[in-house]
Amino acid sequence: MPESFKGLRLYNTLTRTKEDFVPIDPNNVRMYVCGPTVYDFAHIGNARPVIVFDVLFRLLRHLYGAEHVAYVRNITDVDDKINARASRDYPGQPLNEAIRKVTEETNAQFQKDVKALGCLEPTSQPRATEYIDEMRAMIERLVMSGVAYVADGHVLFSPSEMNKRKGPRYGALARRSLDEMLAGARVDVASYKRDEMDFVLWKPSKPGEPGWPSPAGIAVLGRPGWHIECSAMSMAKLLEPFGGGLNCDDPHKNIFDIHAGGIDLVFPHHENEIAQSCCAFGTERMANYWMHNGFLQVEGKKMAKSEGNFVTINELLNTEKFGGRKWPGEVLRLAMLMTHYREPIDFSVRKLEDAEAVLDGWYRAIGEVPLTDISCADVLDGALDDLGTPAAVTAMHELRAEAAKGSAGAKAGLKASAALLGLLPMTETEWFAAKAATAAIDSAAIQPRIEARLAFIREKNWAEADRIREELLAEGVQLKDGKDPATGERITTWEVRR
Repeated sequence: MPESFKGLRLYNTLTRTKEDFVPIDPNNVRMYVCGPTVYDFAHIGNARPVIVFDVLFRLLRHLYGAEHVAYVRNITDVDDKINARASRDYPGQPLNEAIRKVTEETNAQFQKDVKALGCLEPTSQPRATEYIDEMRAMIERLVMSGVAYVADGHVLFSPSEMNKRKGPRYGALARRSLDEMLAGARVDVASYKRDEMDFVLWKPSKPGEPGWPSPAGIAVLGRPGWHIECSAMSMAKLLEPFGGGLNCDDPHKNIFDIHAGGIDLVFPHHENEIAQSCCAFGTERMANYWMHNGFLQVEGKKMAKSEGNFVTINELLNTEKFGGRKWPGEVLRLAMLMTHYREPIDFSVRKLEDAEAVLDGWYRAIGEVPLTDISCADVLDGALDDLGTPAAVTAMHELRAEAAKGSAGAKAGLKASAALLGLLPMTETEWFAAKAATAAIDSAAIQPRIEARLAFIREKNWAEADRIREELLAEGVQLKDGKDPATGERITTWEVRR
């Protein structure tokens, strides 16, 4: 652990307080984040938790060592939406084959998109269909304990039965009673339910749908509900190394450190996960820390296809749908991190333009310096205070000011500090060349024209110097004149003009 470590503090949704982070085992820090349901392109709202908790992953690796941190982000590949998309896109093929095509194609695109956002690959990305046995085993336990029951080919969990017993209460994460949750919930009304709040652990498959042997003595093939999938996958990937999960009745070994996702998952998804896992394993908690990022709006409105502001990560990266241009993934990443993760964010063209201008300035400041491990304490302290990325960005602005004056230490510190947030992975030359390529500008042809202009300036041939500037401007290249802080000589940099 680095000497500069002053402690990581995280806001815990479960306790509604900011707490010191104390891992169960510093040699095996464990985090689970709810991942995508792979039936369509991920939208920009989906990108926020991916970016936010990638920063947390990076910080945990920095503090405890990369080999001591496990980050699991699941892939939901069994779902009604997937079935519907498969039937629509591949109507002439057997449904199971069509489903596999949809999930493989969509997952591959998701992985490509989030990589472009600068996100590290998680330690593990389990697919729901690979953990059906674990789901069935958990469901069997819940039925045997009496908090779940079989009805009309379904297995349902009973929150009211859970709350009759000692242990955690259903509704503790959302801080609402059963009546309050029922009033605000969209629940399926079904005759086989004992209570309206009961939720599905397992349901029978329709003809042609994916199906597996059902638990609890049910004769027909079926498939899991959404909530049990995450309970089983987190158990399988994060508890088994400790001898935990279904193979261990020691409740102290059946808890992991951090569970995270968007604020919209608090109820019912995360509430139901807690209920299932705690009742199956006899624990007071499923995870010690629950973290949730805030909502995202686009240009001041809730993102919706009816509003015409629904935009995917892929569209932002590769089309001109938003703001009339393509956006580098690093710009999208910084635009997210300039707002605290728990606050709502208004995603706008202006926010992207501001983020790009910041990155342009930072890249000019660092130039070609290599990455070191000498980060700035102020940047680290900001990030360690509940992922305070806005405070970290402010500290990086101060570093940039010193770097612009020629401070080698500030340049190295800015580069290393940015790496903690997944930023500035390139050099100045690489950054502006990448932007030029996106804008279809021949970057190799620009520098000779800059040198010719500087020669005209030295000759005081202002007309020819201005001509070159205006020609480049017409081609989308903005020149910026300045002085070398070391020699005082005129230098000229350039950027893509939008």
